Amino acid sequence: MARHGAGTPFLLRLSLLLLLRPGGTLGCASVAVGSPVVPLGSAITASCTIQSELCHGLEQGKVRITWMLDNEPVDGSQHRGPGGTEVSNLTLPQFNRTQAKLWCWVEWNGTKQRIGMAEIRAGYPPAKPFNLSCILDLSDYGLTCQWEQGADSHLPTSVALKCAGSRAQAVTGCTPQGGRSRCTVPRRLLQLYRQMEIWVSATNALGTTESEHLCIDPMDVAKLDPPALQSIQSIPFQTDCVALAWEVARSNAHMELQCELRYQAPEDPAWALVTGIVGQAGTMQHCGFLFGMQYRFQMRCRRSSARGYWSEWSLGRNYTTHEKAPTGKLDAWWSARPAGAGGRLEVQLRWKAPRRREANGRVLGYCVTLSPRKRGRDPPTVCNTTHTQCNFSAPAGTRRVYLSAYNAAGKSAPTEVILLERKGQPLAGLRAVPGGERSLWVRWEAPPAPVAAYVLEWQRVSSEPGRCSACWQMERDGATTAILIRDGIEPFQRYNISVYPLYKDAIGVPVHTAAYSKQKAPSYAPKLHLKSISKSDAELCWDPVPVEMQNGFITSYTIFWANSTAEVSSATVKPSLSSFVIRKLKPSTLYKVHIMASTAAGSTNGTSLTLVTMVLDDIEIQFLFLTLGLIFVLLILLLICFQKNGRVKQQFWPSVPDPANSSLGKWVPAELQQEPLQLPGVREPGLATISTVAVLERAAGKQPSAWGKEPSAETAGTFPAVPQPYVRQEGPGTPGRGRAAAEPCQGLGGSGETVQYAQVVGDGYKGQQHALPRLYLRSNSTQPLLLDPDPSPSPKPYENLWFHGATPHGCPGDGGCSEELPATFPLLQGLRIGGAEELHDCRAF
Repeated sequence: MARHGAGTPFLLRLSLLLLLRPGGTLGCASVAVGSPVVPLGSAITASCTIQSELCHGLEQGKVRITWMLDNEPVDGSQHRGPGGTEVSNLTLPQFNRTQAKLWCWVEWNGTKQRIGMAEIRAGYPPAKPFNLSCILDLSDYGLTCQWEQGADSHLPTSVALKCAGSRAQAVTGCTPQGGRSRCTVPRRLLQLYRQMEIWVSATNALGTTESEHLCIDPMDVAKLDPPALQSIQSIPFQTDCVALAWEVARSNAHMELQCELRYQAPEDPAWALVTGIVGQAGTMQHCGFLFGMQYRFQMRCRRSSARGYWSEWSLGRNYTTHEKAPTGKLDAWWSARPAGAGGRLEVQLRWKAPRRREANGRVLGYCVTLSPRKRGRDPPTVCNTTHTQCNFSAPAGTRRVYLSAYNAAGKSAPTEVILLERKGQPLAGLRAVPGGERSLWVRWEAPPAPVAAYVLEWQRVSSEPGRCSACWQMERDGATTAILIRDGIEPFQRYNISVYPLYKDAIGVPVHTAAYSKQKAPSYAPKLHLKSISKSDAELCWDPVPVEMQNGFITSYTIFWANSTAEVSSATVKPSLSSFVIRKLKPSTLYKVHIMASTAAGSTNGTSLTLVTMVLDDIEIQFLFLTLGLIFVLLILLLICFQKNGRVKQQFWPSVPDPANSSLGKWVPAELQQEPLQLPGVREPGLATISTVAVLERAAGKQPSAWGKEPSAETAGTFPAVPQPYVRQEGPGTPGRGRAAAEPCQGLGGSGETVQYAQVVGDGYKGQQHALPRLYLRSNSTQPLLLDPDPSPSPKPYENLWFHGATPHGCPGDGGCSEELPATFPLLQGLRIGGAEELHDCRAF
């Protein structure tokens, strides 16, 4: 058998499914539980029995029984029962589910199969119904009852409304449908005008419970139909009374009724109630109504035994009482100032509309006069308006005006308004606190002097002129020190409040305060503007938040700034300030800055401002620009110098005359010309050098030379022993130039006279026209010994040729003279005399 089962497992499984399925054809297994419904949380027991002889294929095999509670395995005990049965018992000590399925499984040769199931429910006994009430509907005389069901029992529960007469057995009056908690007992089960017992019964598998029994006469719980108002009219002789007529519904005509009347004016928050109206139908009178006021009236009735329900209120009916002339005095407030020309007085008069009890109807307008009304004539009227204020001009010295209100029935008695001066004592203290979102409590300390009344003014603060509207209120009780104001108060808006004490003959100086009924965070924070910035400081400014957007008193401004490394700093600024300087910033650094505005109720952040500090301060920038400007000027000057190279060179390095190219150079004797000139090589500009000095002999008699004494033969060819200064002497007929003329020059003329001359050879300057300087000697003959080809006039006395750069010229022929050399002539340094080279000052010539 085992070999055959092992060889054909599919056939075994198929036979097991057919034979051991629940409700199988052979019925070889069964599941039993102690109770299918148990209290929630209690223990349950179950057993599963398998009869092996009835289950083919399980006779010789070992069977194992297991349990599953829904999808969770639970452990049970298994043993062999009588008659070769296999029995498994299960006990659950606490069942905490309201509903579950308990499955019995069998396991044979590795195969599991469900063989039985039992469904278990758990819950509570039904809860006791409560608040049972019933109403008898007179239209069909059905008794409708309703109640409240208790807690859910988690079990199916049946509910029924039971009723029983005084001598009758209890019957089921009605059964609610659809889980509702109300139903209607038909008329055939009711006993009218007799006591009946009514209750609610609830039953489930765990028990039955009942509500409290209600003992009533069905007529005592009858709800009547509402009456109908027929007419309403005023009583002519009693002007504040009205008469009403009504009738009851037909279904209530045979009953004794008790009725109520209610009425309400449109401005009244609640209804006024009139009770104790007895009778089936008729009329009634009621007094205390206001004149010229519209009212709405309604009625309802019930049985006079006062045990039934009130009917619904009747349809409303409106009625307006008749009017009469306004009564009482008007509260007035004023301000006056001189008009200037003519001494007249400009008055602004404001007043409160009369109270409803004093208006006696709809006020049509107001009249302001300068004198009270007299018999037979009307006083002069300065203002007639439908508003509650008036501006008018009054004669100088006016101290009283008279104010009246009028309606369709007449005019009120005039209210005298005394235009007092504001010179009384002010209040000792004043403060305002919220009384709610739309009200303010104003409290003050009374002044030492007795006060007749107080006037409060409050005005919404607005940043835009013309948008504010003033409200005021008069308190006629001089002992009052607090008033709750409601008119025009809105949350998150600022109000300026002023209180004036009114004395017998003066008005006190006002005291002011500001208040909010409710505050919150500002609508937005100010926008930051950069006013100035340096490398370490930044000055910021902002515009104040408009009053309408502050939403409260600004307590402070907070400035936050952070650089790219997230180093955040902050500073708190008083609300009265509108600028702030951030110090100790890092140069050339980007910062993010924003401002936060705060009130007592919250804070709001503004938009971020990005700024970058400078590298240098203003002074450093000015110095830098000044330095750059100077450098630029110097560069311009250098550029001009390079452009004017020739002129600059002429000023600092003038052209030195070249003796070699002069007429003297062409006049030199042959033996001197044969002497080679010693020229220095081309080199950097340096001092000029005198290379050759020669002495020439005259053919005839000797004359003193222009430089001193006659040289001797021994010293011929050498430099004179005593050099003479080089001066210019004017001869007869030659005008003096420069210095005073000395003795006539002794020229170099005649045969045998020695003529001194010098040939100057020096280093040339690069770029100059003449490479060698020139030295000119003049004779005292009538004709110049050495003539320059240039016929231009000679230089002026003491004129320095070094700074002029002009070529010297020969002296005129009217007399001998000698040219004056400059005071210093540094280029002439080397002199050659008799083959020897010595250095002399050019003044030695």
